[in-house]
Amino acid sequence: MAVQNVQYIKLKIKRRDNPSSPSYWQDFHIPYRPNMNIVSALMEIRKNPVTADGQQVNPVVWECNCLEEVCGACTMLINGVPRQACAALTDKLIEKYGDRPIELAPLTKFPVIRDLMVDRTKMFDNLKRVHAWVQVDGSWTIDRGPRLSEKDQRIAYEISHCMTCGCCVEACPNYNSKSDFVGPNAIAQVRMFNLHAIGRMQADERLEALTGPGGIQDCGNSQNCKQVCPKHINLTAHIAAMNRQANAYILKSFLDK
Repeated sequence: MAVQNVQYIKLKIKRRDNPSSPSYWQDFHIPYRPNMNIVSALMEIRKNPVTADGQQVNPVVWECNCLEEVCGACTMLINGVPRQACAALTDKLIEKYGDRPIELAPLTKFPVIRDLMVDRTKMFDNLKRVHAWVQVDGSWTIDRGPRLSEKDQRIAYEISHCMTCGCCVEACPNYNSKSDFVGPNAIAQVRMFNLHAIGRMQADERLEALTGPGGIQDCGNSQNCKQVCPKHINLTAHIAAMNRQANAYILKSFLDK
């Protein structure tokens, strides 16, 4: 079906009024405009929250911030695939799925706050668990920092694109409410900060966390994370590299006893 012949964009949205209430689906039809993304479609619903069958309802709740695929806040399931609503173009979705409604649902690995908005606190808590920052106490001379090799720069630069959006953990079968797994993004962050000339001073602290409960040993190597990462970060390669570091750390700790 040609996009230019479309009169309405059909949306099927999974909603929930509050964290403890049951979820339900509602259909919406909004007038077609070219070059819309999912965020702009949701904004149209917010202006006139009327379902496809004419029922006046509360506006759909979702989260967004940067609108340029940098903050990760607008991550949701779009036709079952975790991705950013700001980067999902309705024209492309209509070309791919035809007259089928575009299904929007909240991520399943996080508590739902309301409708499409979820609480991603767990991801940020996991970054704290692995000490994902460079610890500087303010006494360092303000000057050019230590140089990294070109290879390490490339690795760190790729990982630095991570926006903690939740796509990788949504696709990971080992990351769920019954697991304490830190997730692929946190593992990659350990590699980035262990490469840093100052950050590597806390490398053992990060590796201790990564080899503890919920650490890298809980990765099942499904490689789903790499497939859905919107920044195309080679998460499986970074997990493999951290496996090597973790094994070396465990052996060293054993021999040092």
